[in-house]
Amino acid sequence: MISTRAKLIAAMFAAAGLALTACQGPATDDSQSDASTSAEATDADSSGEEAADTEEGGAPSGTVTVGWNQPFFSYNYTSGNGHATANAIVTFLTKAQWAYYDTDMNFVENTDFGRQELISEDPYTVRMTVNDGVTWSDGVPVTAADTLLDWAAASMHFNTVEDEDVERDDEGRVQLTADQVYFDAGDPHIALVEEIPTISEDGLALDMVFSKPYSEWQYNILEVNLPAHVVAKRALGIEDPIEARDALVEAIQNSDLEALAKISQVWNTDFDFTALPTGEDAELLTSCGAYTMTEYVEGQYMTLQYNPDYTWGPKPKVSEVIYRYNEDPMAQVQALKNGELDIIQPQVTADVFSALQDVDGIELISGYDGTYEHVDLTFNNGGPFDPATYGGDEDKARAVRVAFLKALPRQEILEKLIKPLQPESETRDSFNVVPGAPGYEDTIAVNGVDGFVGSDAEGATALLEEAGITTPVEVRFLYAKGNQRREQEYQLIYEAVGKAGFELIDNGSTDWGPLLGGGTYDAALFGWASVSTAVNEPAANYVADGQNNYGGFANDEIDDLYSQLQSENDPAAQLDINEKVEQILYAEGFGVPLFQFPSITAWNANKVSGVATVPVGSTVFENYWDWTLAG
Repeated sequence: MISTRAKLIAAMFAAAGLALTACQGPATDDSQSDASTSAEATDADSSGEEAADTEEGGAPSGTVTVGWNQPFFSYNYTSGNGHATANAIVTFLTKAQWAYYDTDMNFVENTDFGRQELISEDPYTVRMTVNDGVTWSDGVPVTAADTLLDWAAASMHFNTVEDEDVERDDEGRVQLTADQVYFDAGDPHIALVEEIPTISEDGLALDMVFSKPYSEWQYNILEVNLPAHVVAKRALGIEDPIEARDALVEAIQNSDLEALAKISQVWNTDFDFTALPTGEDAELLTSCGAYTMTEYVEGQYMTLQYNPDYTWGPKPKVSEVIYRYNEDPMAQVQALKNGELDIIQPQVTADVFSALQDVDGIELISGYDGTYEHVDLTFNNGGPFDPATYGGDEDKARAVRVAFLKALPRQEILEKLIKPLQPESETRDSFNVVPGAPGYEDTIAVNGVDGFVGSDAEGATALLEEAGITTPVEVRFLYAKGNQRREQEYQLIYEAVGKAGFELIDNGSTDWGPLLGGGTYDAALFGWASVSTAVNEPAANYVADGQNNYGGFANDEIDDLYSQLQSENDPAAQLDINEKVEQILYAEGFGVPLFQFPSITAWNANKVSGVATVPVGSTVFENYWDWTLAG
């Protein structure tokens, strides 16, 4: 008998604040990495007290097997290439968190690991301190050096080559010459820390001085990323881990570009892998979280084993987590039915939902998740939306962009693919404010979305004719090939824009994620997943050189508005700034949102309990420490 617990995610968003945003990067169930649904709170408390209670109950034991739709491909979740939920759900279990969300969407500081403090408002200074005794899995202490590396990579201050001049391989990974420094990352908020942070004498605290007050400093770095000593060893050839770590710190503090060139290249590429690293490369698996990766068979499964030394966060009850990968959601349902999987969070289709109704002994959470579908355009690749194609004529390129977006079948996609799953669904009409959240109706009333109702072939054709554009206009279109819903969306888009003078060129790929930002396509269909409730997070999608600004969009007014937002605490003023941002995005033809993802999480209630999911971060894994095996 199925017990269905459904709660629309908008209610949770409304409680959390203005918006959930897209810093997490592209989503996978339907793109490269999905954030997921709302959930009722579990009885367990996600806190240090919970960890202590678990400790009294004995060592973790047993195995939980989870089905996922896309294989892990990068241990460096904060890089441009690795910034996807397919990776985040693994690193959340293998890396320590400064903070996380509980199942009620409360922001929880993990004081078992360390603390973040605003220690001065003039100058505006944040201190991040790791607790003594926290170690990497190889025994090397976690220190401020690891956070210093995070700052060096995300701040962009050391890069000696511009984004558009970076060479990439066919899989989108950065290729540098020996004298180039380029970290494939970029956080405009961390970039506010312009001075090199200082480290305390005991090596555990890092002080970051912001160039101006920043209202959401506590969201800057939520997770420890890469071990500084491993990066330094591989980049600088120093075997002793402490010496290697100290050399990396010295290279950053002295702005040693020769050393930083080597460090950035290792940071960018070495931690990308699709099978278990062995031999000397096994050091790439160094973890500081509750689990360590012990098996990884390419495209098939991954095994994570509990780290018995882990005491700096909520302690899990399960000793082994296995991920099994399959892009076919119906295959995941069958595997759940057969007992091969214990938990699944597949892409929702009518067939999937119907099939789950017939499986005995499972529980469901259904509703909407924190990911929304959208189409983004490319501004800088010499394609149909690039002013350079028209001799630098900005107005002509803008007209082509707006015409294409007008022609997209937004309502038809919703009616045919989403409403059968969620009859009350509507198109998502705001880039940054979630439907149902405070300010959503106010925003869509003024942001200009009324000019993009969808399937407006007549309006699109008129714009092209007025701009003197010869049709058909070829548009290379990137999407997740092999993904059932994405392929259906592509077909609907193909037919609709064809009536408006556009001819889609199928650039779909099963490995589409690393292609984002590579300039090989003109339009891309994917989903933005949510990382946090911080209102500043969308900046990375739209500001010049933002990590998620894959299309090369650049607008000085947008940059200035987000600069204002960084220091703004008043919710009404925040909403006003966002409305102005969205007006520009629609007017310039940046792209359009389509719909909020429907979501479903299902699990074998006879095997495991304590399952929940949140619309940010690591979705169903966000409370892995609550998973409890029957018996």
